[in-house]
Amino acid sequence: MEFEVSYTLDNEQQFWDELDDIVTTECQSHELIDNALRSYLTFTTNYKGEYIQTEFDIARCSYRLLESTLFAAHKDYVRRQIVFSLLQEDSPDTLHLIVAFLLYDGRQNEVTFEMMNEEGVFARLLELILERTDDDAGLHRMLLELLYEMSRIQRLRMEDLILIEDDFIAYMFQIIEQLSDDVNDPYHYPVIRVVLILNEQYMVSAHDPSPNQSSSPVTQVTNKVIKTLSVHGSSYKTFGENIILLLNRESETSLQLLILKLLYLLFTTPPTYEYFYTNDLHVLLDIILRNLLDLPSSSMPLRHTYLRVLYPLLAHTQLKNPPHYKQNELVRLLAMMAEDGNNHFGAVDETTKRLVGRCGRVAWLKDEDTTSPNSPTKMEPRMLSVSIPSAMESNLSVMEVAAQKSKPGVKTPSRANDERVDDATQRGGEANADATTVGDEAVSRAMDVEKSPFEVEGEA
Repeated sequence: MEFEVSYTLDNEQQFWDELDDIVTTECQSHELIDNALRSYLTFTTNYKGEYIQTEFDIARCSYRLLESTLFAAHKDYVRRQIVFSLLQEDSPDTLHLIVAFLLYDGRQNEVTFEMMNEEGVFARLLELILERTDDDAGLHRMLLELLYEMSRIQRLRMEDLILIEDDFIAYMFQIIEQLSDDVNDPYHYPVIRVVLILNEQYMVSAHDPSPNQSSSPVTQVTNKVIKTLSVHGSSYKTFGENIILLLNRESETSLQLLILKLLYLLFTTPPTYEYFYTNDLHVLLDIILRNLLDLPSSSMPLRHTYLRVLYPLLAHTQLKNPPHYKQNELVRLLAMMAEDGNNHFGAVDETTKRLVGRCGRVAWLKDEDTTSPNSPTKMEPRMLSVSIPSAMESNLSVMEVAAQKSKPGVKTPSRANDERVDDATQRGGEANADATTVGDEAVSRAMDVEKSPFEVEGEA
């Protein structure tokens, strides 16, 4: 039985009714499933631009298939056939529907992204992102999102990392530079996240090799992100400004860790010590001070990562040059963090003491003026001078930073938020009265179209 798609439609409702017919047909063989999937892709592609005009319409088509009886009965086979279609298809409109399905399915079922990795889709995504620059901007952005989502839930294979060329990384940075006049451009967020996740993949590959991966130099892959910034960093300053802005506004722990991993490498790689402008470093230091104060004890691994980034930031960048920015505030904070039983931080674990001790030994923090007997920092250098072997350099730090992971979607807790929640609970709280349009509630929720963190509340 063949599924012929030769409809004459009078209105949008007929389109959705016909699409439902296609994805609800019972299929008892692989041949029939293939016919149904071909019909789905042909039908939706034919009406893209007429009844499918927005990203929401594309998502709605995807969820018609995801919630269909066809998919429910043959999930693994349907996924694999859609993955094979991605490897073979060239039509931009059809690719848009394919990529959307895999993205929305994978966000709910990681097995889809794992299957894509097994079938070698990473190389195909690199190719499509580079080749489809002149096609539909929505498709290009979705390809970037799919590459990011696929890469953040699993380790990429060594043979895939080897495929990343310098030109691809340079292209990512160039997109950001071209959009530098509009940080709210929808391309900014997906492109930056691709750069961050590739950096993490390089970092993990180098410092946390998988059991079947040899540690010999032959199998080591050059981190193309750091290499590009080392050689051409002066041409890609907008990226640096944006990741600091992103760290300031991002509430998802996994993304904070991605940014911190890149910052750690930038501040421990001599050619990139001064990649950032000094004013941007001041902003970054303010963010780190705030977050160290705000993180509750339940976020200890994240706090440790901030401290591991803080040391090379203070020791290697322009911050080491006078006038020393936030010198007194830094000494006070480090002293508080090293003090057992401090009212704000509570009990101090040994790792925190070691990392605080390393930061406290930065030369310009020890050189502050403490001549005033009433100076609040008079006693603090003594508190920071804990005897810690090899406190100034730790071969374990880079491996610890590389190994830090957080489940996607988990928000970083905040002392301030916790206090507000407790206060609201005491007052009884209020019920959430928000409602979503009944017909498309599942689509709206599962699309999870993220608002760019570069947008400021209240701004156009």
